[in-house]
Amino acid sequence: MLHLRMISPPELTDKVLAVLAANPGATHVTLARGVALEPAGDLIQADVAREAGNEVLAELTDLGICKTGGITLGPVETVLSEAADRAVEAAPGDPSDAVVWEELVAQTHEESTLNSTFLAFLTIACLLAAVGVATDSPVTIVGAMVVGPEFGPLAAFAVGLVRRDFRLARRSAIALAIGFPVAMLVTLVATLLWEQFGWITLSGVENIKNVDFIYQVGPFSLVVALLAGAAGMLSLVTAKSAALVGVFISVTTVPAAGFAVVAATLGEWNVAFMSAGQLAVNLAGIVTAGVIVLALRPRAGREAGPLDRFMRWIGMRSLVDR
Repeated sequence: MLHLRMISPPELTDKVLAVLAANPGATHVTLARGVALEPAGDLIQADVAREAGNEVLAELTDLGICKTGGITLGPVETVLSEAADRAVEAAPGDPSDAVVWEELVAQTHEESTLNSTFLAFLTIACLLAAVGVATDSPVTIVGAMVVGPEFGPLAAFAVGLVRRDFRLARRSAIALAIGFPVAMLVTLVATLLWEQFGWITLSGVENIKNVDFIYQVGPFSLVVALLAGAAGMLSLVTAKSAALVGVFISVTTVPAAGFAVVAATLGEWNVAFMSAGQLAVNLAGIVTAGVIVLALRPRAGREAGPLDRFMRWIGMRSLVDR
């Protein structure tokens, strides 16, 4: 379930309560009049089934409460209540399938912002990838995959395309378009320095056997990217963080960027171009899979997704509506 905490101007309070009362997925409604100081107003709280979240939030937004008051939304991990059970049963759909768009947009918006933290993590990941290539170390390459923060902007870009939120899509594209070149430039400087010390040599890179998969682009490169993107988006909408870690160590975005830099400094342009191709394939595959997953996710309330319509068509109404 979701917990809603709202500050409502007194003139809108009755309308907000009416919205909550009319939706069978809302329960545990409480009201404290006049307790909010900034902005001034009444405090209303409620628990809402995830399946009903989009509909409730849309109606509250239509009232203008976001402009004159405010809404705070958060997940509820454990609820011991028969009233909550009835609300979940009454709401159409299944809780694990519900995509609460406002929650997803807020999460991906934060992770898609170009800032010093994003650049630092991406740069460290590329440096780790370069070290992994130089030492032929799969463990270091996996470390670079885990550290890399690039899935956040990729997921946000997919959400922006599906929701037609082009500001979010543009913000994500800027983070990727600036982040990768900056990280690769720093890695380039570090790689040239390591080559001067003799830590990275052409013969060493030519003889790698354990991490050569990074630049070997093939049909499974796209397959893995699509599967990883689908799993990553599912993990975001269902809050499965363990699955998201699996996504990080299954795609070769950051390792490909690091390998391209190392190969270019050594004059191995063929390998550098293949690594860049691997990077492009993985980025495109992740975004494509994310868009497909969001487009096919079951909707609830006033939204009817293609998967909902298909299940109704074949008579599996119980999987969509209870």
